[in-house]
Amino acid sequence: MQIIQSIREKGAAIIIIVIALSLIGFILMDAKSGSSASLFGGSAGTTVGKVNGTSIDLNEFNKRVTQEENKQAGQTGQQPTGAASLRIRDNVWNQMIAENVFYNVTEKLGITLTPKELSSILMSNDPSNPFMQERSLIDPATGKLDLAKVADAINNIKKLKGADREAIDAQILEPLKLSTAAAKYGGLISAAAYYPTWMQEKDQQESVTFSNISYVGVNYAEISDSTVKVSDDDINKYVASHKDLFKQEAGRTISYIAFSQLPSATDSAKARDMVAGLRDAFAADTNASAFVARNTSTIDFKDDYAPLSKIPSQAKDTIVKQAVGTVYGPYIEGNNYALAKILATKQLPDSVKARHILVAVNDLQTQQPIRTDSAAKALADSILTAIKGGADFGALATKYSADKGSVEKGGDLGTFGYGAMVPEFNEFSFTKTAGAKDVVKTQFGYHVIDILNQKDFKTAYKIAYMAKQIVPSDETINGASLAATKASQQKDGKALAEYAAKNGLQIIELPTTIKENDFSVANMQEARSLVRWVFDAKPGAVSDPIGIGDQFIVATVNKIYKEGVQDAATARPGAEAIVRNLKKADIITAKLGATPTLESAAAAYNKQILTAGADSTLTMSGRIINGIGPEPKVIGAAFNKDNQTKASTPIIGATGVYLVKVNSIQQKAAPSPEEKSAQTTARMAAIRQQSNNWFEGLRKQATIKDNRSKFF
Repeated sequence: MQIIQSIREKGAAIIIIVIALSLIGFILMDAKSGSSASLFGGSAGTTVGKVNGTSIDLNEFNKRVTQEENKQAGQTGQQPTGAASLRIRDNVWNQMIAENVFYNVTEKLGITLTPKELSSILMSNDPSNPFMQERSLIDPATGKLDLAKVADAINNIKKLKGADREAIDAQILEPLKLSTAAAKYGGLISAAAYYPTWMQEKDQQESVTFSNISYVGVNYAEISDSTVKVSDDDINKYVASHKDLFKQEAGRTISYIAFSQLPSATDSAKARDMVAGLRDAFAADTNASAFVARNTSTIDFKDDYAPLSKIPSQAKDTIVKQAVGTVYGPYIEGNNYALAKILATKQLPDSVKARHILVAVNDLQTQQPIRTDSAAKALADSILTAIKGGADFGALATKYSADKGSVEKGGDLGTFGYGAMVPEFNEFSFTKTAGAKDVVKTQFGYHVIDILNQKDFKTAYKIAYMAKQIVPSDETINGASLAATKASQQKDGKALAEYAAKNGLQIIELPTTIKENDFSVANMQEARSLVRWVFDAKPGAVSDPIGIGDQFIVATVNKIYKEGVQDAATARPGAEAIVRNLKKADIITAKLGATPTLESAAAAYNKQILTAGADSTLTMSGRIINGIGPEPKVIGAAFNKDNQTKASTPIIGATGVYLVKVNSIQQKAAPSPEEKSAQTTARMAAIRQQSNNWFEGLRKQATIKDNRSKFF
C-alpha cells in the first residue's frame, strides 16, 4: 500500500539519525570494538566453525542470525520460520566467512575505514552521505548540512548503549566497513591490472598474421563407441592426471520413498458435504458476520466493498453474477470448500487522490513511544479543526506529519488504487465522497485525511464467505504412517527397493549429493531432520519414517563421498567420453603409421585433403577455424614453421585426429589506430574482468572448518 511504501521509503530517512549517531560514535571512538577478533573469537566449546584458524563463536553467530531475522520481520511484518529461517542462517554463515577471509587480507595491507574517512563522509554534502537524506539536518536556505544540528546529534550519540548499539553496529557499521574495504581492495586489484607494451605488440601482430593450411581430419565418430571399452582403471588414470577437474566435496546420496499425508478423495468429499449442509442456513441468515464466526469459517468476514479486480476468489467472475442475497457453492477455493454470498453492491471509485497528515504515537522506525494515544488523537483533532477553519494543509503537514515521504508534497499522496492503503485508510478514502475530511486511526497513528478527488466509479461488492478446509483425516494420516512404518522395516537399501517394486511404490534416487549443512533436499524445503539422519547413518541403512511437510519419508543411504578426488564411478559421467576419445585417438594414430603424410592419412581413412585459412581468418588470436571448429591445438600447429616443409605429427584434438601442413603464413593490412585502440581497450577490459573474481580466489586459499551440523 502506498502509505506503507512512503513510510518505508522515508523511514530510512528517519533512521538516519540513529544510524549516523552510531557512526559518529565510531568517530569519537566510543563504539564497541568492531574488529574481526571480536566478531570471530570464541571458546572451543561454542565454536561453530573456523576460518584460517580463527574461531566463529556460536553465540555471536546466533546473535547475527537473530538480528537478520528481526530485520526481515521488520520488512515483511512476519517473523521468518522454517526454510526462510534456515536460509537466513546459511546467509549469515557465508557473510561471516566472507568477512573473516577478507579482513585477513585487508588488515595485513592496512586497508580499513578510518575515523577520519568516516568523518569526512558524514560531514560532506555529497549525495551519498546518509545525513543528506535527513531533512532535519539540512539548512532549508542552503540545502546543505546544518553543522550545528550535526553537533547536537554528536552529543546524543553517547546515549546509545547495549542491544541498540550492537544491532546498529552489526547491520550498519560492519557492512559499511566491509564495503569500504572491499572498494579499496578492488581498486588496488583493478589498478594493478597491467597490459605491457610488448604484449600489446604481440597481440596486434598475431591478429594480423594468418596461416593457410592443408589438413586431413579423422573424426572420432569413425570408430564405433561400442568397440572401445573404458575401464575403471582408465578413468582413474585420467582423473589422477586431472585432479582439479574432478574435485569432490564430502556428501552422501540417497534414495527414498514418499508417503503422502494429503487429504484423500474421501476427506475432500467430507469437507464438501459439511459446507453444502450450511448452504441453506447461510442463505437464510440475516447476520452474515455472526454466521461466519459461529460456524468457524476458514475465510474471515470482511465488512467492506471491493471492486471485481480486488475480490480474493478464483471464482469471482461467477460469484458476481449471482443476485444479492443468494449463495454460490460449494466450490473449491484453495485448500477449502467454500460458499459465497453477495450481501450488497454499490458504486465506488476506481482510484482516489488524497492528502494526509500522520500524527504518530510511536516512532515509525524504532517503535519507541513519541506521545500517548490520547495526546496523538487530541493533536490530530486540533489539526483537523484548524484545516476546516482555513489553515494551510501543507504547512501543517510540514510541521506535524510523521510521513516524511508525503511531507515534501504538502501531505499529498497522489492517486492510488483500491487496497493500496491500510484497511481503515482505504475504507475512508473509497467510501466517503470527494471533499471529505476527518481523523482516521490506523496502525501507524492518527491520520488527518482530505479526499481531493475520486474517479472511474465501478460496481463494488460486499461478499461473505463460509469455508471449511480440506484436511486429511486421522485415517489418512495413520494410513500413511503405517505404510511408511512397514517400508522402514526393510533391512537395507536393496530390500527397500524390492519392497517398493513389489508394492507398486516409487523409489526416488536423488541424483544430487547432500551436504552436511543442507536444509533442503530435492523439493523438500524443511528437510534438516532428514539431512541429520543421513549423516548419522551407514551406507544401506533404512530410516524410520521422517515427517517432512505433508509426507512421510523413508530413506536409505546409497553412497558416502569423502572430500578429495572422485572415484571411477563418480567421475565416469564427466570423464568417460574424453577417455574413450583418447583411446580412439590411439587407434587412429596407430593406423596412420609412424611418419604419415597428408596423402597417406587421406588414403588410410578415405578422406580428402582440405584447406583452411585462405580467407585470412585463421589467426593465432582466433578461437575457431572455419570448416573445423574450436581446435586450439590445430591453430597452434598452423603457425609452427616446422610444419611448412612436412606434415605435422598427428594432433589429438577435441573432435578428432588431425594432420596439418602449413602452406603459407602471411600478413593482413595493419589495423588502423582506432582499431588498435579498440583492441587494447577490449583486452584491458578482459584483464580487469578476470581480476573481478579476486574474492573467490581468496576464499579458495582459505582453510574453512564448518561445524554447524553439530549445533543445528
